[in-house]
Amino acid sequence: MALIIFALLLLIIFGPQLWARRILKVNAKERDDIEGTGAEFARHLLDNAHLAGYGVEKAHPTTGDHFDPTSRTVRLSEPHHDHRSLSAIVVAAHEVGHAIQDHIGYPPLRIRTRLALAAGFAQKIASFALIAMPIVALLTRVPAAGVAMLLLGIGVMTIPVLIHLVTLPVEFDASFERALPILNMGYLSSEDLPKAKKILTACALTYLSSSLASLLNLWRWIKILRR
Repeated sequence: MALIIFALLLLIIFGPQLWARRILKVNAKERDDIEGTGAEFARHLLDNAHLAGYGVEKAHPTTGDHFDPTSRTVRLSEPHHDHRSLSAIVVAAHEVGHAIQDHIGYPPLRIRTRLALAAGFAQKIASFALIAMPIVALLTRVPAAGVAMLLLGIGVMTIPVLIHLVTLPVEFDASFERALPILNMGYLSSEDLPKAKKILTACALTYLSSSLASLLNLWRWIKILRR
């Protein structure tokens, strides 16, 4: 039974990521009927939305496709930045969707940005708190001190979980309320639209699996520390 549950958890967490990679790869073929690269399409959409102050750059290989709200930049991976494929067009539209969210002040995106900025510092605090907890309890001989450090560590560790949970509405909105309606404005044929929706759905599910993985990790730490 334990092996079955473990296998199901692996499927839930890693299955969507593998599916998304496959869908993106299937639709990554260069196409002559697509007029521009992902970068050119992103630039076109930004200009049409009167977002001239937002940029488009090639993403570092370790970061992948994303929108950077601090520099107001759409960053696309090499396959999507330089190539004319359905995957490139759809991913570009999705990231421009984030730029539009930033421009209109979409609340969940603002919250995620603030949490992300605090996450790195918070992780260091959490690591220090968890390491220092038994030492503080031993030196002070006050159990409450150890408990306080434990609660601090767990509290800080919830920040990545919150980021993942806030990310869900941000990503779904960028995909299905921004990118898909844009792509449906004559940019894609009736044959390509279902494929585009499939790409967006596959990518959205990867964020859902990441949220579940983050929750499981927090639960695992709480279970370990309660022993």
